[in-house]
Amino acid sequence: MTMSALGEPCVLLKLGELVLKGKNRELFERRLVANIRAALKEFELKVDVRARHGVIAIFLPEGTTVEQADAVAQRVTDVPGTIWIHRAWRVAKDPDSVVKAAVELVRDRPETARGASFRVRSRRRDKRFPLTSAELDRMVGGTINDEFGLPVDLKNAELSVYVEVDRDEVFVFTDGLPGQGGLPVGISGRALVLMSGGIDSPVAAYRMMRRGLHVDFLHFSGIPFTTSESIYKAYALVRKLDRFQGRSRLWVVPFGKAQQSIRTSGQDRLAVIAQRRLMLKTAEEVAHRIRAEALITGDALGQVSSQTLANITAQDNAVELPILRPLVGWDKTEIMAEARRIGTLEISELPDEDCCSLLAPKRAETRAKIEDLKQIEKRLDAEELCVQLADSIQEYTL
Repeated sequence: MTMSALGEPCVLLKLGELVLKGKNRELFERRLVANIRAALKEFELKVDVRARHGVIAIFLPEGTTVEQADAVAQRVTDVPGTIWIHRAWRVAKDPDSVVKAAVELVRDRPETARGASFRVRSRRRDKRFPLTSAELDRMVGGTINDEFGLPVDLKNAELSVYVEVDRDEVFVFTDGLPGQGGLPVGISGRALVLMSGGIDSPVAAYRMMRRGLHVDFLHFSGIPFTTSESIYKAYALVRKLDRFQGRSRLWVVPFGKAQQSIRTSGQDRLAVIAQRRLMLKTAEEVAHRIRAEALITGDALGQVSSQTLANITAQDNAVELPILRPLVGWDKTEIMAEARRIGTLEISELPDEDCCSLLAPKRAETRAKIEDLKQIEKRLDAEELCVQLADSIQEYTL
């Protein structure tokens, strides 16, 4: 069956929680459409992206190959805001064309060769269509059953065929690809991620992208007392995460000398928390400059000594911007599973010289007192130091 005989290839994206947004729904859909268009710029195709009746349809130009259509569908699975992506056929608005397309779709499926069970699910948005949804189900399903002898299972079918009758055309498709869910990136504002080379912070960044934040990344390097390995690692992580939002930016702070100053302050047990507070102060200064409205960290309650409740409270006290901790209630197994799913775990597990290893006391304080930390910062002139550190950042473009 040729493409023209089957219909026109397109991609349908099913919305998740966006459908619950009431009067603001149009705003969310416009943002999602813009994000989809940006993601598809890498393809040399003039696509037409439209929001319509609870779905987003990507219409592909004449001459698009099946392989190109599949690649477009795969690419948009990374765009937060949708729950399912279907490679569909846009067919003429008559029952015979619908049946013909459905039969050819089923013919090409591997489930058909092994005699899998199937079902048909029709949805008639245009009530002027001559058949009801139930009649369309019976007509399409009966023809498929006659053609291939597949058993019908309305509850637990291995293969589902979907028919959606719209105002101007009919879409026919089978099971699709899962989307990222969540909200369109950018709808909730902008934030700055404190990006280490570890497992947690990339996952935290991704989770906040799914809640509609566009994030930028700030990495603290131990330079000049460490090599550039951690920078290369942070860069690789940001590149991996960029497919979810696009236009990502990475800044690197040379933090080694500031760490040395903290080490010589004579407060060994408080050094890690003092360092974390200085990082947050520096991140806040950078955030103000790029108009970010929050900071994001990969903290998980109780995971390490710096992440006890008392120490988290001491860190919050260092800045005025809100600190978002999407992993605060996760355990390490859950974080690693998510890192594996989004493709960052392998990079995070590469060896590097983490700047935090420069300040690793034999025993770290688990209940730091804010007044003691403020005394250290007073000796360091932390307010001036964080401005100097922000002035020294270097941007690494993707």
